[in-house]
Amino acid sequence: MNQHLVVLGWHNVEGSWCFPSQPGAGTRGIQRQFRALKRYANVVPLGWALRELAAGRPLPRRSVAITFDDGYRDTLEIAARMLERLELPATVFLVPGILSGDVNPWWERLGWAFAKGRARQVEWEDQRLSLAGSRSRLRAFKLVSERLKRRDRRQREQSTDELVSLLAPQGTYRADDLFLDWDGARALCRTMAIGSHSMHHAILSEESPEAQREDLAASRRRLQEELAVEADLFAYPNGAARDFSPATVAAAELAGYSHSVTTQGGVNRPDTPPHEIRRWVVYPERGVAGLGVIPRDLAKAGLDR
Repeated sequence: MNQHLVVLGWHNVEGSWCFPSQPGAGTRGIQRQFRALKRYANVVPLGWALRELAAGRPLPRRSVAITFDDGYRDTLEIAARMLERLELPATVFLVPGILSGDVNPWWERLGWAFAKGRARQVEWEDQRLSLAGSRSRLRAFKLVSERLKRRDRRQREQSTDELVSLLAPQGTYRADDLFLDWDGARALCRTMAIGSHSMHHAILSEESPEAQREDLAASRRRLQEELAVEADLFAYPNGAARDFSPATVAAAELAGYSHSVTTQGGVNRPDTPPHEIRRWVVYPERGVAGLGVIPRDLAKAGLDR
């Protein structure tokens, strides 16, 4: 009896400021990934599979669930169309604040500023960041991003504003070039299940317990009101072990989420805690080779070909 579930998670399809790749590589790569999963795995709806697993009922052999985070435009424009043609179910975790335009996705704005900045170097918090060449810029961006993740939402927004000013990027950053609005989210409902990815995409462990409770409850309520969905699944922003805490789990339970998904790789079993669901992050531009993170029994079935 199979009681194993692998959950895979994507963000964007084509390259973005935060996740750069060659034009077209993401579309080609994710198509190969989906086709491989269609052929060699049993792709199942995430919510159904988690309920079956929790009840101790068997899942199809080599069960895999597909998920997306954040609400990038190409989730709708590229991935959803592919999934519909292949008849593969998927879940997308959305951020109401981004859909409304109230939240500017700091990671993409900062990636844009580092890529387009006119400064050759930046002095920031007693550190000199070299910006001589694209590799140096990307390296500096990643270093700064990791530091900002350890701040609460308001401190991170202030630091992002400061860095953008120092970098002096050319042009104007537009979040709606990359991210969906509510109309796009409604279109996604026709092909994907909808879950919550928080109200503001804050790193929840850096917020107060009260702020976490308000955020998780408001996010689910807003998705229910706007999209007429249950939205009882949640994905932690960033999703590493230190990005959520017992207070976060308590907030998720209080808000009525049945399960919460991490970005910690691993196989889910009946005894996996419902608010610590394991998930492998997948990069589309890596193609089928990018699925090598999944367990050996799936690779032996042919996904490594």
